[in-house]
Amino acid sequence: MAILAIGLNHNTAPVEIRERVAFGPDILVGALRGLTGLAPVREGLILSTCNRTELYCSLHPDAGGEQPVIDWLGRFHGLDPAHLLPYLYTRLDHAAVSHLLRVTSGLDSMVLGEPQILGQVKTAFRIARDSGATGKLLGRLFQNAFAVAKQIRTDTAIGNSPVSVAFAAVGLARQIFSDLSAQTALLIGAGETIELAARHLCRHKIGRIIVANRTVERAHGLAVRFGGSALALTAVADRLPEADILITSTASPLPILGKGTVERALRRRRHHPIFMVDIAMPRDIEPEVGELKDVYLYTLDDLRNLVLEGLHSRREAAGQAEEIVAFHTEEFLGWLRSLDAVTLIQDYRARVEQLRDQVLDKARRRLESGKPAEEVLGFLAHSLTNKILHQPSARLRQAGREGREELLEAANELLQLDGKAGSSAP
Repeated sequence: MAILAIGLNHNTAPVEIRERVAFGPDILVGALRGLTGLAPVREGLILSTCNRTELYCSLHPDAGGEQPVIDWLGRFHGLDPAHLLPYLYTRLDHAAVSHLLRVTSGLDSMVLGEPQILGQVKTAFRIARDSGATGKLLGRLFQNAFAVAKQIRTDTAIGNSPVSVAFAAVGLARQIFSDLSAQTALLIGAGETIELAARHLCRHKIGRIIVANRTVERAHGLAVRFGGSALALTAVADRLPEADILITSTASPLPILGKGTVERALRRRRHHPIFMVDIAMPRDIEPEVGELKDVYLYTLDDLRNLVLEGLHSRREAAGQAEEIVAFHTEEFLGWLRSLDAVTLIQDYRARVEQLRDQVLDKARRRLESGKPAEEVLGFLAHSLTNKILHQPSARLRQAGREGREELLEAANELLQLDGKAGSSAP
């Protein structure tokens, strides 16, 4: 049985291609039915995020391989499959298992070690499982992937160091205010960096978020996503005294916060400190603000140094994580290979039980005809032994005649015999 992973991501395809092959929540269940309805596919799962679309399948043996899955992916989205081929990667068995473990652990993410992908993979698995698209094999594989991701988070520092300015800003805020649940954050701007900062703040249970922007509608659209409130940029000076944390990232050509405004806010706060992060270029906060006693002001250059240190730390941790992935990939493949042995054992046991029943039936008839019990027991033991040993003995004699030493050695190991393979046939 084969495991197949087919997909494209931020490294292999531009955003316009990734958008074309995305699976939204409204079509995902139907898509899973289509995927698992393909002749080669036994089980299936679809992972679709803004940075990747991937299909994970267990395949029936000798049923056509990956091409039917690639063709289906193109047809489903109204695309010529040949048009997708330059952007796709295909992973099979060992490579597929390793790829999934790396994806789930954040080792294949745009931001190395980011934790959001684990939740996205768990959601994809839950939907596939609830839709009946996964079974024993993919169920075991994905549970294994979740455990590996947890181990990597626990045993390495892959997620401990900042690798974005927003992450670094929130990390500094946590150093100054150990408990963010009692703090208010004022975010100025409504771009990607501010959104990312809001996400990190919410993850660390910030007490309250206020979003200010030149366009109030944009501020409101961002604020409601994080349970916050919005205000116009012109109202920042009046609301600044409420802010324990201020993060600003606008495109203003001139500073929007001066030393005088901040001094007035500090007086109203009775000189409780304000942590300020200016991520804008050019700067949103006048440099003189950093001279004030109760202000902790960090600029983009300060954060860049932290980000560079964080990237170095994460890359070191990623090396440890890759070793964990390699170990658990082999562990899973060992379990997968053992399934073949289980089937073989079940077949062999069924054959022996059939022989037993045949001999037992003959022994019962002998007892019913009045044969002595001791004679019947002897017949039973002799007949059953001969029937069980006949076919393997014949095969071993043939292997000896043909010089198949490897088969004789395997039998020697399997049967745990003391004799040397090839010394004498049974």
